[in-house]
Amino acid sequence: MGQRPTLESVAAHAGVGRGTASRVINGSSKVSAKSREAVLRAIDELSYVPNSLARGLVRRRTDTVALVMAVSEDTVWDEPYFSGLMSGIKRGLASTGLQLLLAIAQSEPEKDQLLHYLTAQHVDGVLLTSLHGDDPMPRLLEESGIPTVVAGAPTGFDPTYCVDVNNRDGARRAVRHLVKQGRTRIATITGPQDMRAGVQRLQGYQDALADASLGAGLVAHGDFSADSGALAMEELLLLDREIDAVFAASDNMAIGALRVLKAQGRSVPEDVALVGFDNSPIALHTDPPLTSVHQPLEKMGREMARLLIARINGETVSRPMIILETQLVVRDST
Repeated sequence: MGQRPTLESVAAHAGVGRGTASRVINGSSKVSAKSREAVLRAIDELSYVPNSLARGLVRRRTDTVALVMAVSEDTVWDEPYFSGLMSGIKRGLASTGLQLLLAIAQSEPEKDQLLHYLTAQHVDGVLLTSLHGDDPMPRLLEESGIPTVVAGAPTGFDPTYCVDVNNRDGARRAVRHLVKQGRTRIATITGPQDMRAGVQRLQGYQDALADASLGAGLVAHGDFSADSGALAMEELLLLDREIDAVFAASDNMAIGALRVLKAQGRSVPEDVALVGFDNSPIALHTDPPLTSVHQPLEKMGREMARLLIARINGETVSRPMIILETQLVVRDST
């Protein structure tokens, strides 16, 4: 049995360079019709099929991309973050003819099943969000040749193509605002510490306390949900009844904290000032309206779509890592 054909042998057989053959493989439009035909003919004549994905070299594109959310279904519909991100992605894809497939997978069996589907040539590219820890999905997709873009990142993986916000600076701004308001016993409710957003928002809180010489502060952990914010707020009040401000790393957690503060007879902002993160629509409707860090979710989604389209088309991306700035929106909770 002869040696399995390689990309180099395909290029040589087609009479083109390796880069040209690779661009044809990746579906780039920056290849002449003559070269594309030669490469596809070489693929056919050499039976070049390096793995299950290689059959995509000779098929038509699916014109479908997947948005994968590594969370529960309830979380997708409860968290304003996801609706803002999806809105931006849909706008970014609007003029491309690409269809958006929404996939939700939280458990390992769900992820394994989804990964099998994604790598079986059902989609042209993948957008990923809400990954935790050392989730292998982005690495496995990249190794399989599926163009992938990540929103944020888990703590155990450094994606090449990524869109995120400046979480650390946003948190720093929020806590500095509390310091300027004269608050000195400032606690925080963090997001998950196996997500970069959770880690960076805690770092921003710590930065601002250090700048103001306010010590290490007081920390309770949440998972971005309102219920976790309520539990964390109860924990903080047990640890220190003199807390006069709280920075919560999401609006939902801030809303949970607000519920507990009111139940325990603490007035906001008179007794305890409160800041969230997201600037979600619900922040306008709390009592009092919630001061929050605005992250441009729709712009994040548009940028994710733009990067993915470029990757699918085999285009060179000058800035594969995009970090967007945040803005503090001050309302009556501080």
